[in-house]
Amino acid sequence: MDFSPTLSGVDAIHIATVFEDCVDQLSVLGRIMPTSYEAKTDALEVVRGELLQLVDCQNQLEKKYQSVLAKKIELLGTTKNAGKLLSVEKEVMDAGGDLKNSAYVFGRTLKQNPLTADNLMKIQEDRSYVERIIADTMTELVQKCSFQTMVEAVKAERHRKASLQSTILQEQEGRKRVKELQKQLMDVKRSKETEIQQRKEMISHLKDQLQEMKAKTTMEGKYIKKCADVAVAQSQKRCNMTEKQMKDEIERLQHTLDEENRAHKEIVNFLQGHQTDLEKKLDFWIEKYETDKEAKQKELDTLKQTKAKDLEKLQELTKLYKEYEQIVVEDRIEKEKARRKTEQEAIELKSSIKLQAWWRGVMVRKGFGPFGKKKKKGKKGKGKGKKGKGKGKKGKKK
Repeated sequence: MDFSPTLSGVDAIHIATVFEDCVDQLSVLGRIMPTSYEAKTDALEVVRGELLQLVDCQNQLEKKYQSVLAKKIELLGTTKNAGKLLSVEKEVMDAGGDLKNSAYVFGRTLKQNPLTADNLMKIQEDRSYVERIIADTMTELVQKCSFQTMVEAVKAERHRKASLQSTILQEQEGRKRVKELQKQLMDVKRSKETEIQQRKEMISHLKDQLQEMKAKTTMEGKYIKKCADVAVAQSQKRCNMTEKQMKDEIERLQHTLDEENRAHKEIVNFLQGHQTDLEKKLDFWIEKYETDKEAKQKELDTLKQTKAKDLEKLQELTKLYKEYEQIVVEDRIEKEKARRKTEQEAIELKSSIKLQAWWRGVMVRKGFGPFGKKKKKGKKGKGKGKKGKGKGKKGKKK
């Protein structure tokens, strides 16, 4: 829980007064405390009181653990609710942990004598530490109206206690690990002893087999020696016969070798003459090869020149073709433009003729311009008018 270690002036002075009384009491207590309780008459009573407190605390924790365990067994038999079982299991683990820590503290207390000078020195050190913290806090309350020193001291003490608790847990884990390793070592030792016994039995069995094999080997050696002697005698006779056959074979091969040498000399002479003829033919063909090579090289140079000329001519013709093609395309474009212009002019002429015919018809029907009605001038005018009408009708018929 976070809070501000700052007080008002009145509260700070009041608390500083209380702290001053505490400092005085701790100082007096430090002066009157003995260096050892071993010579005191009430020392046993002090020890007995502390032990009774520890035993009562241990009994309470054991009763709590037994009650939680009984509750767990009852729930296991009556309900299947996983949430309740989990909470009860957690309570059992917490109670077991508290009981374990209490047993550890109880055992450590039994091993230590609370009346020795070391314990009294520890008490004196704790008293002086508390006295110093309260004095510093009192000074801070008077000067700054805060108790930050006490807060920091409490935090440091909590941190130290947590570190000590973790060290104790690590030690417990180490002891468990040592026990497990000792158990594993015993198992390995038993297995190795069993394996050694089996190997000893195997060695005894192998020794017996070795004795049997030695006797068997001796008998087989004698038999093999006799067989070897017989085989050597047979091989010697066989070798003598083979030696005679080899001598006959050597004589035959020597005769054959002489014939081969004679044939070899004749073949060498023949091959030397044939080699001479081939060397002459080779010189002839080399000379012919050089002559033909020069002729073909000249022909190749001529062809290369012809090819270069043809390539230049091809490039010129290609260029000329492109120019002609451009001219043809332009001519076609011009012809197409002229054709479209002629068609446009014909369409316009046809339209203008239609338009003129329509306008002429409109003028005739409406009597506009020269086709309008003329005024009457007497009988002659009438006769002329009639003639004109007749002509008009004829013209209309036409």
